[in-house]
Amino acid sequence: MSAIDYQRVQCPYCGEAIALQVDDSAGEQDYVEDCSVCCRPIEVRLCWDGDCWRLEVRRDDE
Repeated sequence: MSAIDYQRVQCPYCGEAIALQVDDSAGEQDYVEDCSVCCRPIEVRLCWDGDCWRLEVRRDDE
């Protein structure tokens, strides 16, 4: 990833594949974005693992 990119992920609630807009120019981030299919809040974490950016998504009730 570099700067603004779209990443496809699976919603942890409904299981649908959705595209999230990711901007790695701001560094590591934690934020909440609603699923475009089921509208539930997904916790998104963008982190640098030393070699590349990693995008993690999870339910907000986990």
